[in-house]
Amino acid sequence: MNDAKPWTFLEEYRPSLFKGEWPTLPELFGITALRHPDRACFTVYAPERQSLSYREAKAQVDKVAAYLRSLGLEPAAKIALTGKNSPEWAVAYLAILEAGYVVVPIDYQLSDAETVNLIGASDSAFLFVDEEKHQSLKAACPGVKHISSLYRGGEAYIYDLAPPKAGAKSAAGKGKAASEDLAAILYTSGTTGTPKGVMLSHGNLVSDCFLAQANLHVYHTDVFYALLPIHHSYTMLAVFIEAISVGAEVVFGKKMVVKQILKDLKDAKVTMFLGVPLLFNKLLNGILKGVREKGPVAYGLITGLMGVSGFVKKAFGVNPGKKIFHSVLDKASLSTIRICISGGGPLAPSVFKKYNELGIDFVQGYGLTETSPILTLNPVERYKVTSVGKVIPRAEMKILDPNEDGIGEIAVKGPMVMMGYYKMPEETAEVFTEDGWFKTGDLGYLDGENYLYLTGRAKNLIVTEGGKNVYPEEIENRFQLYDKIDQIMVKGYYEDAERSAELIEALIHPDPEWIKSLGGADSEAAWGKAEAALKEIVEEVNQKLLPYQKITKTTVLRKALEMTTTKKVKRFNAQGR
Repeated sequence: MNDAKPWTFLEEYRPSLFKGEWPTLPELFGITALRHPDRACFTVYAPERQSLSYREAKAQVDKVAAYLRSLGLEPAAKIALTGKNSPEWAVAYLAILEAGYVVVPIDYQLSDAETVNLIGASDSAFLFVDEEKHQSLKAACPGVKHISSLYRGGEAYIYDLAPPKAGAKSAAGKGKAASEDLAAILYTSGTTGTPKGVMLSHGNLVSDCFLAQANLHVYHTDVFYALLPIHHSYTMLAVFIEAISVGAEVVFGKKMVVKQILKDLKDAKVTMFLGVPLLFNKLLNGILKGVREKGPVAYGLITGLMGVSGFVKKAFGVNPGKKIFHSVLDKASLSTIRICISGGGPLAPSVFKKYNELGIDFVQGYGLTETSPILTLNPVERYKVTSVGKVIPRAEMKILDPNEDGIGEIAVKGPMVMMGYYKMPEETAEVFTEDGWFKTGDLGYLDGENYLYLTGRAKNLIVTEGGKNVYPEEIENRFQLYDKIDQIMVKGYYEDAERSAELIEALIHPDPEWIKSLGGADSEAAWGKAEAALKEIVEEVNQKLLPYQKITKTTVLRKALEMTTTKKVKRFNAQGR
């Protein structure tokens, strides 16, 4: 039994409930509802706990799917879905697929004009939408004949949808999808002009879900926290689909506010906490601030114990930190957390290390929307602090045109790689090599054990005097534990038009609370003090950098840089490219 794969249990349901290597997403959900019918499935605290069991969620999904089939939409019709994280969003997603249609999840933070653009680009015939945008999108999308609301009391509320009564004539719809059929179109960026829609099949998503579990154990007793926007491939796969594959509970977070997050974590007894580096940095800074407030002796003792705990965990595979620091973790609402997973951007090794020292199994992963998204995960038992993880089974990875350090563009093949971009054959061809490898646009290298190390995005690369390559993300990581810094973006600049080599600039937006403590955003004196302090931090970091990596220009920003919904700086907007 020790050789059993996380997906071995599926054999019991083949071919009675599905055919082929992998079930479709609705088939998988149906299998889980049979295995764990009474387990909590979708939960929200609003503010009191409201939850659907797997049996109840499956009944809602089937009812909405029957309604959608009754509308007589075109086979493989596209259905847009935009809203806040909620059980209704999850039911809509699964019902669309159960009906045999294609789901188009859209970022709820986009403007109406951008949303309308994506609805048009995806040829969506139906729209599920949340409260705030229902009326405006209804008026802006006259071509969409059917609109349903994701909020109770709204027009055509999703849980009130039902097929015609028995005896009424009902259109057949497309019927059951196959594993190789298109399941979802995900729009990553470029929401103006002609957007790129990543086409992912049922097989892409389900294979990635299970193959990732070879590097990360997931149980039906787990409680996942869906805090990041669920339309994004990272949360969609690593929280939503992973949870429903085993019968775990999904708790939907409503706000990216630390106080609310900590309350949800405690109330729901969350065991699987997925976030982005920005969030984990803030939580860790809060923990360390609390430890510092105990005084220098206690701080020295606790940080010393953390070092010992981390060494024991790494060297012997034993995790003493969970018991040693239980009170510290409990105060931070992290005592029930089994695993933290960081994705959506690079995390500083120092942050990764400190969470592990505190006794939390902290995992980094890597992937792209085009790869469903997971390609690598750091196994809890054999993690490497500076790596973004070990390549998951059946994902082939190689480095194109490596330099003398083995660094080059990362290319992949495997069952999780997308079908292509929707109605964009030329753009699809551009990202694949002639022999079928998907080019990620990321730079990195592999070690002898197939662990991946990222160095940056190819398009962000800075080339300095002497032809040295500098990866801005590596420098930005050095600043992640400085709580005076809210955002930092490192970029290249030219001192004058004659120079072909770039120098290095840091754009820094200070922490607003810190500015307030210095005298407020309207005080020139406060900004003067802030600039002096931030330049000192830059100098401190510069001492640890190689000569060609050193920052030569520091610009303090009074206005925050624009960010994506996964809290990454929109680098090219900031650079004016």
